[in-house]
Amino acid sequence: MNQNFLVNNRLNYISLKFYKFMKAIILAAGIGSRLGELTKILPKSLIDVNGKSIIERQIEVFRKAGINDIILVIGPFAEKFLFNNVKYINGKKTFSHNILYSLIEAKSEMTDDVIISYGDIIFEDSIIQAILNSKNEIGLAVDLKWKEMYQNKPKNLVDKVCNVFIENNKIIKIGYKENLGESEGKIIGEFIGLAKFSKKAIDNFLEIYLELEKSHNGKFHESPSIKEGIITDMCQELIDRNYIINPIFTDGKWCEIDTIDDLKNAKILFQ
Repeated sequence: MNQNFLVNNRLNYISLKFYKFMKAIILAAGIGSRLGELTKILPKSLIDVNGKSIIERQIEVFRKAGINDIILVIGPFAEKFLFNNVKYINGKKTFSHNILYSLIEAKSEMTDDVIISYGDIIFEDSIIQAILNSKNEIGLAVDLKWKEMYQNKPKNLVDKVCNVFIENNKIIKIGYKENLGESEGKIIGEFIGLAKFSKKAIDNFLEIYLELEKSHNGKFHESPSIKEGIITDMCQELIDRNYIINPIFTDGKWCEIDTIDDLKNAKILFQ
């Protein structure tokens, strides 16, 4: 038998074994109002991109990397999610909330290391491999070439890019471009919507969130309240409490699908 075949299969086995206790939580409850007619009867994450939905593409990438414990947090049009061998959590609530609270709805599933993914992004295999290879307790996937993607986009969309300031390989600030101010020579990247937390780190994340849910009033970082918060609000809260969050630099293909133009671009990038 070919020696390279044996070596490659041995490496694949080790990879699958090593990531056995890694979960993926996909936050797919978004409405997608900027996509107009497409999302009036369909969840944003089920938008078709060249024959496969956003979520279908994510699930394929995770499974290819050996991650089979996949949780989908869903909202409107729950009956249209028909994927097999995934767990569904319906995050629909009667009060106003945002993506952070959708994540908290899945807290019972956060029993191992976890990758958290926004439900409106597409990414290639190499990005997940970079995340899995990271040894950090908390890592955020960051694109340093982000400016190339926004050259022809209107200012109101560019201002909502989620930027990170990086110093000594640590993220020291995260938030919307319009709110971050001057970089003062720091490295600037874009958080692409993929985060990795170790079991210990996600335990700390949940503990702090549940504490704040009981005690915090008013504005929460960039959001009107903690229940209307976004995940980057919690990341900034962790940074302010001296938790270390590291960037995971990625150079593979990825895109967010938030507008019709984004969808057109996705169809070009992901044939």
